[in-house]
Amino acid sequence: MRPAFSVVIFTTLTGAGQGLFLAVYFTELVALWSNAVLPPAIFVTAGAAMAAGLALLGLAASFFHLGQPGRAWRAAAMWRTSWLSREVIVLPLFIALCAAYTAAHHLGGTGFAWTGVFALLACAALFLCTAKIYMCLKFLQEWASPLTLLNFVLLGTASGCTLAVSLALALAPQMLNALCGASMVMTLAALGARAASLARNARLRPKSSLQSAIGVANPRIRQTSQGFTGRSFNTREFFHGATPQKVRAVKWSFLLLVFLFPVVLIAVGMLADSPSLLSIAFPVQYFGLLAERWYFFAQANHPQNIYYQAMA
Repeated sequence: MRPAFSVVIFTTLTGAGQGLFLAVYFTELVALWSNAVLPPAIFVTAGAAMAAGLALLGLAASFFHLGQPGRAWRAAAMWRTSWLSREVIVLPLFIALCAAYTAAHHLGGTGFAWTGVFALLACAALFLCTAKIYMCLKFLQEWASPLTLLNFVLLGTASGCTLAVSLALALAPQMLNALCGASMVMTLAALGARAASLARNARLRPKSSLQSAIGVANPRIRQTSQGFTGRSFNTREFFHGATPQKVRAVKWSFLLLVFLFPVVLIAVGMLADSPSLLSIAFPVQYFGLLAERWYFFAQANHPQNIYYQAMA
């Protein structure tokens, strides 16, 4: 498939926002359960507000993928059957609940407890809706796997925890070690899930062929025409157009930038007590996430490419 940069930005920003909310929420929740010192209120409010802001930026980026942005509201009309419509509904709900959680903390009182629970449920629902958009496409074997959901959850949570490390540097130094540990654990867990996905996809074989497409069992079929005299939607939107060398380079780039480098930066930053190393872990990881998400879309091999891509 051809990766749309607006969707790459949308999914990575929104995932980081969800992960940041989870990091902030569970930091506070664990402290409450263990009767430990609560994180500073400014850390929680800033983190929740930043999570809402990232999700809002992701929502804005998604509009650039629409042919008619003025009709975006109609995307929610098919919520009974469409995971995309459900995502369109759940995303603003998550943003609103994060904002409510921020406001409840800022104003004080006990209202933040319930808003936090509802925001957590919306966060989980958003992960599910986003992943199911791709998982439900059975003819795209690379996406039609529970590993797609697992990767969205773990990559989003890992990037959110890494961003929380940068936030803790400025607002909650006492939470720094715990968040550094969480970031490394989640990043390594995400590496395991992504490696499993890569290994699975490498073993996939096309279920369709020229023979099955035209109903002829002859093993010697030669394609002589593309079906178009020039480029078309089919030849443009269902294939990324990159060389195999570029695709491999992107794969190894994101494996280093998303997983190895952030873990090393955080580990060395903790040992050397270096705020600068800790602060650059998230930018490095996010840049890698852009490459990872590009690869996620590019790796999906649409069956129509058996015909159109072969002659492109």
